[in-house]
Amino acid sequence: MFLPDKVIIADDHPLFRRALLETLKERLATTNWLQAETVEELDALLKQNTDADLLLLDLNIPGAHGFNTLIHVRNHFPQIPVVVVSAYEDSDTINKAMSYGAAGFVPKSTDVGTIFTAINQVLAGELWTPESLNDGTANDSKAEMAERIASLTQQQYKILLMFAEGLLNKQIAYDLNVSEATIKAHATAIFRKLNVRNRTQAVICLGQLDLTEGEFTQELTQ
Repeated sequence: MFLPDKVIIADDHPLFRRALLETLKERLATTNWLQAETVEELDALLKQNTDADLLLLDLNIPGAHGFNTLIHVRNHFPQIPVVVVSAYEDSDTINKAMSYGAAGFVPKSTDVGTIFTAINQVLAGELWTPESLNDGTANDSKAEMAERIASLTQQQYKILLMFAEGLLNKQIAYDLNVSEATIKAHATAIFRKLNVRNRTQAVICLGQLDLTEGEFTQELTQ
């Protein structure tokens, strides 16, 4: 069994995160566990810990925009395998997550023993999905959009997320400590890569990969 040195958990539900950590620490006592509750915190941890052995990712953490965070991580940190740990567990969502680069998908309803088995399998270089998973593939148009969004640089992706929050160019420039002209240049590059003409269309592209109620079963009671 491979014993990971460093694992990142990105989940904004403290009760679930604490319960998962306490259980896994009993079996992986030497592992260094890092925690993030938002996409911003996760991005900072990934940049500071490029040697992490594994990322356990909740698709629905604040700022995630559905599958976009998974796609971004796989594009910019391909050396770190990602296991999605989600309160949603329908086959369509699982298949899409796997097609976007996840190494495993573990519903939060899964018992901890099985979660540990899934982690071991992924750390061994294999894929893991629930036994009940039905075959299926992601929608072609979403897959194409996923590739376009994955082509964005980290700075461009961050700016796109700020567009989605409704921030103006001058606000983004201030937050990122760059000139407004730099933001405009990044915007032009984003529009070109996404094959759109303006901010509104760019945000719509981002929204195509958002998680919707129709794609999921009801979220588990915390």
